Amino acid sequence: MSKFIDKLKVVSQLGSQPMGFKTAAKAPQKPKMLLVAALAEANVEGLADYMTGADAGIAPLPKPSSGAKTAPKMSQAKSNIPWGGWLKDSGEGKLAEAGYDFFVFPSDTPLAVLQDSKAGKILEVGASFDEGLLKTTDELPVDAVLISSEQEKGKLLTWRYLMLSRRCADLVNKPLLASVPATVGGSELEALWAAGVVGVVVETPPKGRIAELRQIIDKLSFPPPSKQKKIEPLLPRVSEGEGEEEEEED
Repeated sequence: MSKFIDKLKVVSQLGSQPMGFKTAAKAPQKPKMLLVAALAEANVEGLADYMTGADAGIAPLPKPSSGAKTAPKMSQAKSNIPWGGWLKDSGEGKLAEAGYDFFVFPSDTPLAVLQDSKAGKILEVGASFDEGLLKTTDELPVDAVLISSEQEKGKLLTWRYLMLSRRCADLVNKPLLASVPATVGGSELEALWAAGVVGVVVETPPKGRIAELRQIIDKLSFPPPSKQKKIEPLLPRVSEGEGEEEEEED
């Protein structure tokens, strides 16, 4: 079982803790947004300086078979967090799990690549996904969903991305992750949390930035995630008397 997926589920479910005498003896755990560092390359040199404060790390996988030797090296360099592999190429090939806790993969990845994997599965979705496609994720054998980044390198989060996050949260009942730039701030993290995001993936963070973001997150007061409002189909309104047959005149 994936340790990181377990963390995601715990954070997602904190808002539905039962009330009553059984919970009075122990204060309920406060939800905190999860922080994931996605590295630009699988380099273990100085890894601890990059990963301090992260709940998980992600190493890039140019192709399914490229991670055979990556995960053990990353785990040895920073062993107190789970490591995932991010499939960047949807080409064919047997997935070399090699100790990965979870995988992030695009929707055009061949089924055979991940079919036999016991690691956690995080599906990457984007703005091109319509309502129907997003809803189908609940029926797929995936554990969480990651919203693809639409920002160019160095740019801040946009209202469009926040709207996309809210839309995904309305349609998907699985833990939701968002890809954010390293420049993300506390108010932006709060906005994403309010939109339904329970964890952020920081792409190519500079040295020390993850530790700074951990301090920012620990100081924020995240309210328990509320039950998301689901989008209902719009039905045509029928005015009173419409459709009734008119009485024939004598």
